[in-house]
Amino acid sequence: MVKKVHVLDHPLIQHKLTIIRDKNTGPKEFRELVDEISTLMAYELTRNLALQVVTIETPIKKMNAKKLSGKKIGIVPIMRAGLGMVNGITRMIPVAKVGHIGLYRDPETLKAIEYYVKLPTDIQGRELIVVDPMLATGGSASAAIQALKDRGAVNIKFLCLIAVQEGIDAIHKDHPEVDIFTASIDQGLNDKSYIIPGFGDAGDRLFGTK
Repeated sequence: MVKKVHVLDHPLIQHKLTIIRDKNTGPKEFRELVDEISTLMAYELTRNLALQVVTIETPIKKMNAKKLSGKKIGIVPIMRAGLGMVNGITRMIPVAKVGHIGLYRDPETLKAIEYYVKLPTDIQGRELIVVDPMLATGGSASAAIQALKDRGAVNIKFLCLIAVQEGIDAIHKDHPEVDIFTASIDQGLNDKSYIIPGFGDAGDRLFGTK
């Protein structure tokens, strides 16, 4: 079976992740570090992008060189916390288009309810990267992936800073073909479905709310 979970353990990613876990890291530094980690993770995530050979002319002579084959990329943050990862990724992939998915959890059924979706019109032909800092229960992530599939998407990856096995299993139960990229697989969830040890609520820490 092809491995569908990829832990990105680059030393710089792990170093910066440790800092954002610290409860004393404030919103400004938290935002900056999430941005930086997202850039580093995008570098790893795009390692297998297809290349094509093109002919160019340097100041010295003509040569054959490698260039991205033109495969289209789309970034889809799950609002609101996923927004904190967008700039870091588009810094590495500036031609990527950005869609948005808004979800909230029904207090009675605990199911993720879609309230906003705005996507590039050509998602069927794009490699889509769904982003959210945390993969906890997996409910929102799975619902976001399904929302993309319902609109014709066929090539989807999921990128998060931290995950737990419960969330990974939830995504792969519903979407077994989706590759998950994370910087850490944490211990598990507490009785309020927060990741342990985690880094608290990513949205609140990004935007200074409670």
